[in-house]
Amino acid sequence: MDSTGKEREAVQLMAEAEKRVKGSHSFLRGLFGGNTRVEEACEMYTRAANMFKIAKNWSAAGNAFCQAAKLHMQLQSKHDSATSFVDAGNAYKKADPQEAINCLNAAIDIYTDMGRFTIAAKHHITIAEIYEAELVDIEKAIAHYEQAADYYKGEESNRQVAFVQDSANKCLLKVAAYAAQLEQYQKAIEIYEQVGTNTMDNPLLKYSAKEYFFKAALCHFIVDELNAKLALEKYEEMFPAFTDSRECKLLKKLLEAHEEQNCEAYTEAVKEFDSISRLDQWLTTMLLRIKKSIQGEGDGDLK
Repeated sequence: MDSTGKEREAVQLMAEAEKRVKGSHSFLRGLFGGNTRVEEACEMYTRAANMFKIAKNWSAAGNAFCQAAKLHMQLQSKHDSATSFVDAGNAYKKADPQEAINCLNAAIDIYTDMGRFTIAAKHHITIAEIYEAELVDIEKAIAHYEQAADYYKGEESNRQVAFVQDSANKCLLKVAAYAAQLEQYQKAIEIYEQVGTNTMDNPLLKYSAKEYFFKAALCHFIVDELNAKLALEKYEEMFPAFTDSRECKLLKKLLEAHEEQNCEAYTEAVKEFDSISRLDQWLTTMLLRIKKSIQGEGDGDLK
């Protein structure tokens, strides 16, 4: 059957499901098998949703999954309701980002009510990603990453400590990166220092700690050169392996160039670092902000 045929069949199923729901509300049906008709309607809505997906009618699929989710809740089946809301959110993601968020929030409410905070955190991340990529609302993306991190951290007492800590860190690092871009440097510094401290004693993660201390120091540097020097000394003392890192050596060269107001030396140090470890967009932005505080800083380029 082609996609048009599937869509036609899906519409018929939706109509039949609606009849079942209305029929379940009658007095006699309520006494004799009303729930059975609701369960049948649930199944029909789900089948219709999957047919709409095949036909790539994402809004109709999302709506059908939503109808199933509401009926599952009526049947006191919280887990199935949450699953259907997530399915609805995934369908709406392709057509209506705001409606996708609404459905995922509905699922989150159910999961948190059930005490399923790890899975709720996962869906907060999905919402944050929709705000990032589709709706371009960074403040809301930050809020959902922060909520996800809080939920993961609240689950650290369970057996998957390493997993939830790593997941929490990933969310926090997203928050820090955006905070710095929005010039909320103190917030970014606190997160980078927190994650760096959490990872420096972990044999599997300590290699990443130098990156977090490096980013924290850059945020300090944008605000105040002296703060950056003091922070660098603190990070070296806390994490001796940081001293031998290319990141630490770059920071010392940049501090020296900045102190001497030597724009050429600053640019040369960045170019040397970039030739081995390519600068990403975030680092480029931060390094340019520091460079602009050097008097007579040329064309505002790093290379």
